[in-house]
Amino acid sequence: MTAPSPLQTPSVRELTVRGLILGALITVVFTASNVYLGLRIGLTFASSIPAAVISMAVLRALGRSTLLENNMVQSQASAAGTLSCVFATFPGLIMTGFWHSFPFWQTAGLSLAGGIAGVLFTIPLRRALVTESALPYPEGVAAAEILRAGGENGNSKSLSALIGGSVVAGLFSFACSGLQLLADTVSVTGAAGAAVFRFSGGLSLALLGAGYLVGLAGGLAMLLGCVLAWGVGVPWLTAHMPNPEHLDAAAFANAIWLHKVRFIGAGAIAISSLWTLIELMGPVLRGLSSVFRGRKGAVVPDADRDLSPRVMIALLGVTVLILGGLFAAFLAPMAHGIWPAVCAAVLFCVVFGFVMAAACGYMAGIVGSSSSPISGIIIIAAVLCALMILGLESLGLMPAEMMADGQTLATGFTILLLSAITATVAISNDNLQDLKTGQLVGASPWKQEVALIAGCVVGAAVIPPVLNLLYQAYGFAGAPMPRPGMDPAHALAAPQPALIAMIAKGIFTQSLDWSMLSIGFGLGAVLIGLDLLLRRRHLALPPLGVAVGIYLPASVSVTLAVGAVLGWVLNRKLKERRSTTGGYGEADRLPEAVTEHDASIGTMIASGFIVGESLIGVALAVLSGALGRDDALSLAPWLPAGAPAVLGLAAFCVACVWFARKVLQK
Repeated sequence: MTAPSPLQTPSVRELTVRGLILGALITVVFTASNVYLGLRIGLTFASSIPAAVISMAVLRALGRSTLLENNMVQSQASAAGTLSCVFATFPGLIMTGFWHSFPFWQTAGLSLAGGIAGVLFTIPLRRALVTESALPYPEGVAAAEILRAGGENGNSKSLSALIGGSVVAGLFSFACSGLQLLADTVSVTGAAGAAVFRFSGGLSLALLGAGYLVGLAGGLAMLLGCVLAWGVGVPWLTAHMPNPEHLDAAAFANAIWLHKVRFIGAGAIAISSLWTLIELMGPVLRGLSSVFRGRKGAVVPDADRDLSPRVMIALLGVTVLILGGLFAAFLAPMAHGIWPAVCAAVLFCVVFGFVMAAACGYMAGIVGSSSSPISGIIIIAAVLCALMILGLESLGLMPAEMMADGQTLATGFTILLLSAITATVAISNDNLQDLKTGQLVGASPWKQEVALIAGCVVGAAVIPPVLNLLYQAYGFAGAPMPRPGMDPAHALAAPQPALIAMIAKGIFTQSLDWSMLSIGFGLGAVLIGLDLLLRRRHLALPPLGVAVGIYLPASVSVTLAVGAVLGWVLNRKLKERRSTTGGYGEADRLPEAVTEHDASIGTMIASGFIVGESLIGVALAVLSGALGRDDALSLAPWLPAGAPAVLGLAAFCVACVWFARKVLQK
């Protein structure tokens, strides 16, 4: 889709006080829910689509709501919900013993500074990755369709399709995650000698809808990555590595993927990300040039105007000062001669943050924000940050205390720096989806950027008390309990902080296994070469898509691929129907009538799948946080063993058939 001609007059309400207040209220709920969910299971949900739905309902009740005002609310709320990704790093400072709680100003300040940097980096990237790019941006397109369907001029059939998809996905998700009546994954494990093979597919209608929106190329690239991981990497390593804990076949295969093969994916992501940035360098430089050239001799339309260069430079200066001050405040009580380390850390945040913002934005454009592998980027950042500290230490530019006592200060400083990087890449990852939504509905980019910064401010203020509340209520696995007498069995798993702390410590103590990352680097280079060869035949194999498929769980990659293939099949059927019945357009291209039908039915149902599951995810996360357990509504104890998997697969297939019939109906 391309940006439409302006659908609104200049007097239409867009960035309003009531919208900012509503966005702030939604932010509090989504940030708290995402932090809890991330610390419990290591996953979060994309908040832009449920924010758009809630915004439409509330503003419509208040009266005089507009499509653009709704868009600003969802932009603000999604930014804050995404900022909660700092759950992946900050708890590591408690696990390593540096903090015993989350100090408000340090936690909020680093989250805010990283978030503002992420917004600033999206400004030139908007032109490179949105305006001049054909990336599908599944969640951004879905959010735009939702806003249009809910607007005053929304098509009734599109709105019905959206509501139908939302209801089906909401009921399915509630039966899976709430009642636990249906399984959310199906897995088959087999063995050939000592080699273990495992197939896993996610029963998620949101992933199916995202795959439909992603398209065939991205879906198949991720499927290839999944095949390389589970059809080659896991069987080979399970056949040649010991199993000292005597795990069963499924658990052993999953452990090998988690601790070995996933690092191959992280290495491939690193190389593919750098290559992606090289390929994007032209559009990025043109974007930077257009931002800083100003508007000489011409008036830039509001639909293409970003924050002014003066404002950008001022905000970047404030960000640098906040980062430098907080890094210095962390090191000053424990070390002397800290300023080389502080300056290097700030420079790393700015340079690496921009590079990874481009890579994350590209990945979000392919697979969506919720499926973009932020954890892989954080792993890469952890490795590079630790290597930077070791390099400066070899030059005598690091305080002596940094490497004393088992390199504990170096480990803590790495985690602190990573917290700012995480905020930057997470915001860049999500904001480009929001800017794509804005492009499709005719929003003003500079007003969206203001709303995004407002979202970062609110989210940064919410994160520290939420982290403190959860730590005091549950504790973290692998960390000292906050109070005596607490049951460690009820502690939040916090998988990402534990992994990041282990990687940082492993590099400084020279105990990290580099073999898997090195294989990933080599594989990334091979994928780049293969993609270049295929392009000569007018084909493509996105290296980053394959790398993401290796890194993400098979349950995500497989279901996204199923949605992509289903979308391709349905579009072919629609095209054949029009060409054989004398419809509109020629047989060798998808007619406009088919495109319109697909946009109003297929895209809206797929968007509804994402909406329904996201809203149920929010509700169940809040319920779990209030009750302190995630099985309060479970019916699983009353079902025969294996019944949820059979019922879940059957219900998923029925939903797919219903989806296909709705798209193909005349």
